[in-house]
Amino acid sequence: MSTQIKKIQIEENGGPEKMLWKNFDLPDPEAGQVTIKHSYIGLNYIDTYHRSGLYPLPLPSGLGMEASGQIISIGNSVSGLNIGDRISYVMELGSYATHRNISAERLVKIPNNIKESEAAASMLKGMTVEYLVERLFKVSQSHTVLFHAIAGGVGLIACQWLKSIGAFVIGTAGSEEKAELAKKYGCDEVILYKKENFVEKVNDITKGKGVDVVYDGVGKDTVIKGLDCLKPRGMMVVFGNSSGNCPPIDPGTLAAKGSLYFTRPTLMTYGANRDDLLHSSSRVFNMIEENKINLTINTDYKLSEVVKAHGDLESRKTVGSIVMINDY
Repeated sequence: MSTQIKKIQIEENGGPEKMLWKNFDLPDPEAGQVTIKHSYIGLNYIDTYHRSGLYPLPLPSGLGMEASGQIISIGNSVSGLNIGDRISYVMELGSYATHRNISAERLVKIPNNIKESEAAASMLKGMTVEYLVERLFKVSQSHTVLFHAIAGGVGLIACQWLKSIGAFVIGTAGSEEKAELAKKYGCDEVILYKKENFVEKVNDITKGKGVDVVYDGVGKDTVIKGLDCLKPRGMMVVFGNSSGNCPPIDPGTLAAKGSLYFTRPTLMTYGANRDDLLHSSSRVFNMIEENKINLTINTDYKLSEVVKAHGDLESRKTVGSIVMINDY
């Protein structure tokens, strides 16, 4: 038996137009797997890296790293899950599809008071924030933080999470509208990086002391300058590359600028085993349930409109978290 599905596939790297909307036959789930019908599919910047070839994949390939939906079929040797269960997952390539088979070990049940759209919007971005501020660098109320792209999907979640801890948050944004949105979500100071020198502004805001940690998902355009925003023994955390890969950093530069720390983490590592997955996702869901995080969810796109969604994301026309609706 098989199910007729549709999914996005790329056969060569390039722009959004390289994504092809194709028909496939999905076989029954194997032992340890379930079949999911997606409800919402998360759109994340890492998807554009896979599509463009910045993060190379064997081709042809599917795209997408997170989604939510319901279980419609269960393979042998699966326990604790039932047909009809609402589930979500993250960091599993191939979510740009109407249906898929997936290992039951990579699934998380969605709590009753969390919407499927919220789960699809918060897993990758929320779990990224969780490991960044709770495990990689444990932020406290005594810390001052610089977070680039504060009005993006990760940034708005991070802003609220950091403020719930009591940290002082400085963010960068590309427009007045995005700056106002970030302030609405608690950002203490927003720097308009297109008009202002963010290094000078950070040093002005901190009275020359600098920040304890810089969270940089931009990469090439900001990392080197960001080192000058740090206190001695401060930490530069590069967790993304929206402007391209950052240049090599000479260890001598870190020494000369104040014995700085530099790290390039990924959620693939911090969420690799099931215990980490369950811990991190439960922290995200708890933050939503406790109203410490209010999600800004953009549901303007259908999965079949993914080409437009990628174009808008890369041209920085979007704010908050984009979830595409399964329209099949």
